[in-house]
Amino acid sequence: MTPFHLLIVIVFISLAFDFTNGWHDAASSIATVVSTRVLRPLWAVVWAAFWNFVAPLTFGTAVAATVGKGLVHLEMVNQQVLLAGLLGAIIWNYATIRLGIPCSSSHALIGGYGGAAIAAAGFRAIIVHGWIKPIIFIFMGPLIGMVAAIFVTVVTSWIVRRQAPQKIDRWFRRLQLLSAAAFSFSHGTNDAQKSMGIITAALVTGGVITTYKVPDWVIICCALAMAGGTMAGGWRVVKTMGQRITKLNPFGGFAAETSAAITLIGTAAAGIPVSSTQVITGAIMGVGVSRRITAVRWGVTRHILWAWILTIPCAGLMGALFYWVFLHWMR
Repeated sequence: MTPFHLLIVIVFISLAFDFTNGWHDAASSIATVVSTRVLRPLWAVVWAAFWNFVAPLTFGTAVAATVGKGLVHLEMVNQQVLLAGLLGAIIWNYATIRLGIPCSSSHALIGGYGGAAIAAAGFRAIIVHGWIKPIIFIFMGPLIGMVAAIFVTVVTSWIVRRQAPQKIDRWFRRLQLLSAAAFSFSHGTNDAQKSMGIITAALVTGGVITTYKVPDWVIICCALAMAGGTMAGGWRVVKTMGQRITKLNPFGGFAAETSAAITLIGTAAAGIPVSSTQVITGAIMGVGVSRRITAVRWGVTRHILWAWILTIPCAGLMGALFYWVFLHWMR
């Protein structure tokens, strides 16, 4: 396979990953609005897909730069590394979708990319300081989402404390449309940029461009792929996120989505590739905790936590295995 043909394959596989990312993580972006019955599933995914498409076209590409050139020394890797990392992430994504586990597509991608790079050039290929924030935010992301959700829930409860429950429910059914749009937009600001970073890295290593700058056509293609994946939906993950962690009403759904959106937009502005799935999971837990500790099903969250911890090493192992397969196959 020529370098040009390999580059074309990487672009298409990156877009396929963005599709699975939208398919997987879109479940988290619509789970609350579906579980509270504010929108039917079909209209929820259309709503989320639209905002997932708009976000990367308007917000910038700081996260793409972090993923593409901030984790691995580009001069020490090749296109086979990028392809192996993508395939490792896609396999892990598919496995967690089948199991209904709300796992992180973002961490699957950086894990697969890092594992393939280590297999190709050893640990010297890794930019150590570039991994500090993504790893810290495996734990900090959901924690910030939880604290923000508790704060939003308490403040909003105080604001509407004198209103009748039926009136509150009617208000927040409308407000949840806005909070769902905000969360889907924030999802697009962070998650769609991961594949942009990989494609741009492939263009640099393939000699197509000389400086690391995400082309406009890459932004548009990744936004379309993310929106298409969102349209596909991930209904097993929707059930886990919207029903199994804690019971949500429109008021709680609004608080969770608003808190997660604020957290994700803040981290995207800082160029930190965090997991929208982890942030919204933490926010949903925060809504439950604000009512009472026992409102959260901690057994379910324990399984989710283990999946978060294992994602980077497992996807990294898969990325390394794919690279070794390519190395043997292309001899």
